[in-house]
Amino acid sequence: MPFSVWWQAYLTPPASAVKFAIKATLAMGLALYIALWCDLDRPYWALISAAFLQIRPMSGMVLEKGISQITGTVVGCLAGIAIMSLFVQSPTPALICLTAWIILCAYAASVTRNNASFGCIMAAVTAMLIVVITASAPTGLFAVAVARLSELALGAICATLVSALLWPIQVRDHLAGLADQVVNQAFLHGALRLDNSADIAALQATLTASLQPLTQLETDSQAARYEGPEGIGRLRASHVLTVRTARLLAILHALQQLLRSHGGELPTPTKRLIEDMASDLRHSAEDSGVAQARQRLQALRHRALQCMAADLDEGIAPDLDQAPDLASDQAPDQASDQAAGQTTARYGQSPSGPITSDPATTRTTESPEALLQRRIHLGLREALGHALVILDAREAIHTPGKRRLKAPALAFHRDHLEAALNGLRAGLVFALLAIVWRYTAWDNGQIAMLVGTLFSAFFATRDNPAAVAATFLKGMLAAVPSALLFGHVLLAQANDFVTLALVFMPPLFLGLLGAANPRLMGYCLAFTIGNILLTMPGNGMDFSIDGFLGRAIALLLGLSTVVMAFRLAPGLPTTIRKHRLVSATVNDLHGLHRRSFHEAESRFGGTMADRLLRLAQHDDSLPEERRYLFSLGLVGLDLGYASLNLRRRLGGRSDALDLALDDLAAALADDYGASARGHAPDRAREYGNRLLQTLEQQTNDSAEYRLMAGLIERLTMSLERQAARSRQARQAAPAVGVAGRQRTPDRQGAKAPGVDR
Repeated sequence: MPFSVWWQAYLTPPASAVKFAIKATLAMGLALYIALWCDLDRPYWALISAAFLQIRPMSGMVLEKGISQITGTVVGCLAGIAIMSLFVQSPTPALICLTAWIILCAYAASVTRNNASFGCIMAAVTAMLIVVITASAPTGLFAVAVARLSELALGAICATLVSALLWPIQVRDHLAGLADQVVNQAFLHGALRLDNSADIAALQATLTASLQPLTQLETDSQAARYEGPEGIGRLRASHVLTVRTARLLAILHALQQLLRSHGGELPTPTKRLIEDMASDLRHSAEDSGVAQARQRLQALRHRALQCMAADLDEGIAPDLDQAPDLASDQAPDQASDQAAGQTTARYGQSPSGPITSDPATTRTTESPEALLQRRIHLGLREALGHALVILDAREAIHTPGKRRLKAPALAFHRDHLEAALNGLRAGLVFALLAIVWRYTAWDNGQIAMLVGTLFSAFFATRDNPAAVAATFLKGMLAAVPSALLFGHVLLAQANDFVTLALVFMPPLFLGLLGAANPRLMGYCLAFTIGNILLTMPGNGMDFSIDGFLGRAIALLLGLSTVVMAFRLAPGLPTTIRKHRLVSATVNDLHGLHRRSFHEAESRFGGTMADRLLRLAQHDDSLPEERRYLFSLGLVGLDLGYASLNLRRRLGGRSDALDLALDDLAAALADDYGASARGHAPDRAREYGNRLLQTLEQQTNDSAEYRLMAGLIERLTMSLERQAARSRQARQAAPAVGVAGRQRTPDRQGAKAPGVDR
């Protein structure tokens, strides 16, 4: 860690860091005073509770985390009481049952998010404390459970009060900042796509910079419900922003494919429209307000509608391809829906309804250039529609009263195998430490088990958990001399609470001041918690050196066991994790037709945003010639929304057509999985032709037929490009049997520029 980071954190700290440290220190001081006044058994638990709740000091998040912590504590108390009731005279079976409970809680923490995950961890820790503490004195079982609940609840209440009353920070401000990042970076990414940029690094950087705050926004928006009636509006707007951003990324990816393959065939007005759209998206990303960006995009959408009107005058069929269902996300009186209404009035149909056209008025001899132009115009209109809704969602997050949006809750990616491994690792850590405690009768073994249980589950869902655990270990080591000096040598002279606070609180304040810097949080938060656990402030404190050394050894033993566990059992290898991400995407593509349209869209949009970010992170760790996961995720996103739009456009006409749509969706999913392995698609074209044959039998609209054929051809070509890129990346991988092998041209041609990212 550069020395300049420490210098800035402590000698020139920002005002927000100082306020955070003061608030957290006051919350812990208040919790300690009340705990001592109530003569609670272990007042330090109230301090730890307040410290954990202040890590993210937004008032709504503190309240949500406090509720999750108390709920998890109650569940853990009930579990601990149940275990001891069954095995009160049998410590070994009780520990075995407790290990199973810890595995279950760690598994649940891995498949849930944010504060719900923290609640699952608290359920494991509370049950462990109750079983271990009452193992030697089972008659005090209920009293111990009530004491643990009281201490943790006291810390949560004090943290919530201080967060709400002193320099309150609202979740709404945090969400507004995240929404601005998402929109700005998504628009910059869109500008690069429309410019047909070949700068893969810039494309990936802007996509990652949009997806990272997007996934955080979707997670953190749950806390907005605790900040008044407008919080629900912000929560719904966050859902809309996630779905629409994913759809915008998909259509922009598709548009760049068309521009890369046929951009030179477009007429000058269309090229100028695309250039202006790229320029306006870039300028909209730089604007601080929504009004100017909306004005630009509405003007562009009006131009796109004029181009579509010109297409109609030239005899090209009415709206046959994809169009955004704006009414699903916002009230009908909003500007974007007014534009949609203009489209309805012009073409005599709803943009989201089934396709109907009069064969007598439909031209049957459209040129390929005209159909390509039509598809580009439709894609631009759809992208602009999504961009307008994104701006509405951004404005609704800032000021929910101005925009009325609605959207279902989103899903996120869950890897149950990885969660099971996290649970087993946490159970193994506890079992090892429990064996040491059980067969040595070491009093401080409880501390080792506490630290091992807490941090083995807490770090499991973090990126590079072994490094995070090692950072915490260093912070704990730094806490040993600090706790010895302040918590024992000096604190032994204190005879009232004021003196205790003046001696004990400064190290905690310094630790929290550094923890406000994300780069130092691991070290400084561990330093703070280490001081609390090594000192264990209370009414009957033990100032003996042997007791202090025993606690220090137990603390370091527990955390060292966690570090060792993450190094020896790091979880799923990167290759397997990537394979499971792709397999999960294939499964979602297969399951799209089994759900209602809006349910399938919300589930797919949420999970794919999460997976795209993970795939991009995997790509970042690879050399350029081996990167293909970023494009693979975008292809999956494109296929999913294309399947949904085909279903929306053609579904419900007849059983035969519905069956053909389902077969095509399954073929696209299978070929997507094959393209990830470098195999050329062999089913999509076949089942696409079957769909077209069925469509031809049921409609006389040749333009609709040809547009659907063009869409299927584009999806097939996208799969072929991805297969070629995956094959090239695999050939470049330095694996056994691959390193040193002569590269061979792929079957689709080894033309690098043709591989779309």
